[in-house]
Amino acid sequence: MIELRGVTVTYDESATSRPVLDGVDLTVEEGELLLLSGPTGVGKSTLLGVVTGLVPRFSGGVLRGDVLLDGESVLGVPPRERAHHVGYVGQDPAAGFVTDTVEEELAYGMEQLGLPGDTMRRRVEETLDLLGVADLRHRDLRTLSGGQQQRVAIGSVLTMHPRLLVLDEPTSALDPTAAEEVLATLTRLVHDLGVSVLLAEHRLERVVPFADRMCLLTGDGRLEVGEPAVVLEHSPVAPPIVELGRAAGWRPLPLSVREGRRRARGLDLVAPVAFAPGATGAREVLLEARGLTVLRGRRAAVDGVDLRLESGRVTALMGRNGAGKSTLLWALQGSLARQAGRVDVTGADPADLDDASRRERVGLLPQNPADLLYLETVAQECAAGGAGTRELLDRLVPGIPDDTHPRDLSEGQRLALALALVLVARPRVLLLDEPTRGLDYAAKAALADLLRGLAREGHAVLVCTHDVEFVAAAADDVVVLAEGEVVSSGPAAQVLPASPAFAPQVTKVLGADWLRVGDVEAALAAAGGAR
Repeated sequence: MIELRGVTVTYDESATSRPVLDGVDLTVEEGELLLLSGPTGVGKSTLLGVVTGLVPRFSGGVLRGDVLLDGESVLGVPPRERAHHVGYVGQDPAAGFVTDTVEEELAYGMEQLGLPGDTMRRRVEETLDLLGVADLRHRDLRTLSGGQQQRVAIGSVLTMHPRLLVLDEPTSALDPTAAEEVLATLTRLVHDLGVSVLLAEHRLERVVPFADRMCLLTGDGRLEVGEPAVVLEHSPVAPPIVELGRAAGWRPLPLSVREGRRRARGLDLVAPVAFAPGATGAREVLLEARGLTVLRGRRAAVDGVDLRLESGRVTALMGRNGAGKSTLLWALQGSLARQAGRVDVTGADPADLDDASRRERVGLLPQNPADLLYLETVAQECAAGGAGTRELLDRLVPGIPDDTHPRDLSEGQRLALALALVLVARPRVLLLDEPTRGLDYAAKAALADLLRGLAREGHAVLVCTHDVEFVAAAADDVVVLAEGEVVSSGPAAQVLPASPAFAPQVTKVLGADWLRVGDVEAALAAAGGAR
């Protein structure tokens, strides 16, 4: 169907510059789900852009090689004329919306192709039913949850009947339940309709069980393609279930919780001691919120929330898309008006302070990291951040050239740069909104180390995230929000295993005593290995 032959993409043609893609060969078969993975910034979005025609037409750079559709070269075919063959949904589906309601958005692409009105009406109805969003047809797109927006974005390209659906990080902003719904939809498209799906994703634990084949893009621009279990044997990026299989010596490697449970019957392990990533000893309350209420129209987005953040602790804020998590973070930071309640941060309410004084007490990484980036190069951003900014960036995502413009960075690289700018100020209270989007497993491990280090030095950290595995690695405590109210809170080791949606993979395989692969590795070493 779609074939890449010897594709090489170079953005900087200097003698010392390496191609982002180097002689890549890839064939996407009809009716398969192909998973694309690799470290942060390695070129996954570039490869997707080559398939859709966006690279190099809108990105710049030089492309060599060929792209064929059914054996015919389409290198000279504009993306608009590929739309009925190749549909594309980017990392932020809401950013691609151009109309106001669900029904209008589903019809928009067909209008641009000039399809007859009766054809458009029929396809809209078919797509509404296929994706299970018929009850949303008249809803304002801005009022939809993240999972609903993702399905509408997919539907807006499906109405053009593409043969290949290209998705860039489709589950990165979704809670576990919404992510499962989107992946179930994609699986149905592949199995029932024969649509091919090329999907780039960092959270492999969500996608690997659904993939027919996996592509691993390496740091030298090369592409390895094969069965997921084979590619993951030596992949530098691997989900916890695969890391668990490696530690226990299981072959072939398990790719799903079900397979892991079957293999785990032979393990004889002693439960680990309680995990305590933060500081021990006396703790100081750095932030206390009482009765916090924020209205969105007539609805309470945050409804009477009480919250305490203590020095030496990393707290995860979790919940479904639309639960009010981001609203709560901005209310705690003081920039968002509240209808009721007070926040005390070391003796003052951030809402009563000027911007400079507020930033000294509370640091906030917004959900869109580009909001913090306004200079022309990475070097200028790091210089503006001050001493230590570049070192923090290199700990998260090493090797970003100084002269790169921030808008030319990948989503994960942009996030890491913004995060370094926030962390370097070392505020006593740190609020992070979805800080792992676009980050690979190594970058997330580095981030967890940074946050635990800040906690040990007496800071309080609140992380709003859907990333269950990151919470298991980094958090002392978990607060779960639903419809603006706190419905659960306590130590991570108690809250995570108690929830089917938020339990990490290791817990699902081995039980409530286990959260992390590192705990299993330590237990296996103590027991002399697996039986």
